[in-house]
Amino acid sequence: MKEILKPEEVEKEPAGLAARHGFKIGGAIGEWQMPNEAYKEMIRSHFNSLTATNELKAYSLLDQSASRLNPDGMPAVNYTKADEILQFARENRIAVRGHVLVWDYDMTDWFFRAGYDSEGEYVDADTMKTRLQYYIEEVIGHFEEKFPGVIYCWDVVNEAVADGSADFESGDEKHTRKTRDGKRNPFYYNIGKDYVESAFLYARNAVEKLKVKNPEMDIKLFYNDYNEFHSEKRDAICRLVESINSYAQDEQGNNRKLCDGVGMQGYIGGFGFQEGCMDPKDIKRIETAIKKYASLGVEVHITEMAVRNYQPDEAAVEKHADFYAELFKMLTSINSGAEKPLTCVAIWGLCDYPNMPENSYGYRMNGPFSGLFDENYKEKSAYHKVCEVLAE
Repeated sequence: MKEILKPEEVEKEPAGLAARHGFKIGGAIGEWQMPNEAYKEMIRSHFNSLTATNELKAYSLLDQSASRLNPDGMPAVNYTKADEILQFARENRIAVRGHVLVWDYDMTDWFFRAGYDSEGEYVDADTMKTRLQYYIEEVIGHFEEKFPGVIYCWDVVNEAVADGSADFESGDEKHTRKTRDGKRNPFYYNIGKDYVESAFLYARNAVEKLKVKNPEMDIKLFYNDYNEFHSEKRDAICRLVESINSYAQDEQGNNRKLCDGVGMQGYIGGFGFQEGCMDPKDIKRIETAIKKYASLGVEVHITEMAVRNYQPDEAAVEKHADFYAELFKMLTSINSGAEKPLTCVAIWGLCDYPNMPENSYGYRMNGPFSGLFDENYKEKSAYHKVCEVLAE
């Protein structure tokens, strides 16, 4: 039996403080930040959960050349960059959110074609299901075998629910994104309407096989999405989770719980502009969404939080800190009873980036002054107010 990693129970802030309330506090790291010792020190000093921003996604892991040469016809995976991040996490006893097994955005098209050829014909649905099952089992198995216990959960499917009801597939309570920015969702069109449910079934089977080898392992499976506290999308996600958890039955005919939790990405505020940022109504919407997801009998993670702020003036910075404090007051109150549905808050808008170009995706997505830390990785007033709330 392999030793399972158990993150150190140390009183580092804010992770140690948040543990008293029943949830982890996480940060994010990408390949480009790995040489940055100051950034890594910030991660190891403050957080007990970590997410790789891109390196565990399929388009980062899949190797086209090796897939073409694979004698068994299954996809080949290159783990070099991902393993570096997992090694850093293991060395510092930080648990990792696996992000993400299935995501249509920027997915490599050749994965769905004959011979893994970019110009080949698309293969049939049965072939794609075999490939997807193999890929999910291979990836979950690799990290658990090489880094036992480091990955404590996987986002199995990311962003499968569309923003507008016109894009929903409304049969049997399934609400699956068919297109994005005019591009067809390759999983939907090459596997079928139930690709989300199928992915969760493959992931659950993979985890259960590994658990036979090592009963101490405990990997939770999550559905992850953005705009998840907007009422229409929130309700569609709830229907999708219900569909996932009624998709497969055990030998006694009982529904198998394939999905353990919902990941709420948690980008809060105007997208690229100050108007709409730090609106107290958003805190109430997030609270309502967490409670609604928890009512389905699943855990809730906030997976990619960025409390957006686009202005550096003192008034905006203090308003940002006060908003962060009120947000964490709500999050701790949700976990104040015996039931603690919120089990992780992962923050992706960690640091300020004052020189970020206004036309960049990062500027719109996170905001240049949204961090708990400044551009030099020093704690801001928002950081201290969050810690004060967690210490109460």
